[in-house]
Amino acid sequence: MRVAERLRYASLKNAVRAWVVVYLTQGAANTVQLDPVQATAVAGTGTKALTNNCQIFSNLDVSASDTLVSRTAAKTYTTDAGVHNKIVIFQIDPAETMDTANSFDCIGITTGASAAANITSAFLIADLKYSDAGLITD
Repeated sequence: MRVAERLRYASLKNAVRAWVVVYLTQGAANTVQLDPVQATAVAGTGTKALTNNCQIFSNLDVSASDTLVSRTAAKTYTTDAGVHNKIVIFQIDPAETMDTANSFDCIGITTGASAAANITSAFLIADLKYSDAGLITD
């Protein structure tokens, strides 16, 4: 069992908005805490919690419905313990949710203690400021 796993970081220097999309294949009845974290470099330098809350959407049983439910804005999200495949989306506005004044412009995500049977994956979608701008990842 992994206590916490850091997923790759991506720079949001060229992003207006980004969405961290997390898929959970829940094989054991445990809650899973998801924490978007900010850093000053794609290596995960100076990692800390988000500065402000972000919008969160989830579907806690994708086999029953394809509807995303808007959750209370927060810095983290904890799933229920139901053994279902789930999706959780964090909407990140770097200017509002991150400490960009102190060069925190990279985003990543960690998962809290869970069980080996709970498999988590994540990817990032970004709305870029410039059409030829790219994301920097590690």
